[in-house]
Amino acid sequence: MTHPIDAATRLAAARARLDAANQRFAKTAEFRGSDGHVRHKCFVSYHAADVEHAANFVEQHKDVFIARAIGVEEGDGSIINSDDSDYIRDVIRTQYLGDTTVTIVLVGECTWARKFIDWEIYASLRPSKTSPRNGLLGILLPHAAGNAVVPERLLDNVPTTPDADAYAQFKVYPSYPSSLRDWVQAAFDARQGKAELIDNTRPLYRRNRACK
Repeated sequence: MTHPIDAATRLAAARARLDAANQRFAKTAEFRGSDGHVRHKCFVSYHAADVEHAANFVEQHKDVFIARAIGVEEGDGSIINSDDSDYIRDVIRTQYLGDTTVTIVLVGECTWARKFIDWEIYASLRPSKTSPRNGLLGILLPHAAGNAVVPERLLDNVPTTPDADAYAQFKVYPSYPSSLRDWVQAAFDARQGKAELIDNTRPLYRRNRACK
């Protein structure tokens, strides 16, 4: 059995790795690399319990996209006590999504239950006064295969059948960097080409759901 202190140490180390990535790329704009591909700036949305997996994902794909992985936490009282959907959207856009153009939702076993994940997806799908909407891409984390529930707002926006069209995508964890690059580019392009397919009508979560 893993000692609790060991688990806490690992989680703290993973958060530090994400913080380092955020600081490294904080002022980096999207650019076209020497390989001809654009590195888009992506907001990585994840459940706090999956922070190690999020850090691994960001580090493994540092040459595919520019990462911003600063999630909303329980202590962010500026928006927790608000019932104003537009205010929540604007605060998350300004303080968290920032200048990102694509939101990647890392789906673990309990991601669906977190209100902040729902808020981040909601804010990603709605343009604000200062920023356009984000593209949206969901990725199933390997450890959650067979046990994960797709967040409802993400599910509202992914294809319902293999031949259906939708604003967002939901994929299994990428085996190759080129696959992720293609998915991110498709999510970026959907901002203009598929905006009419967005379904963001679901009421915002007001509290976390129980996840066993």
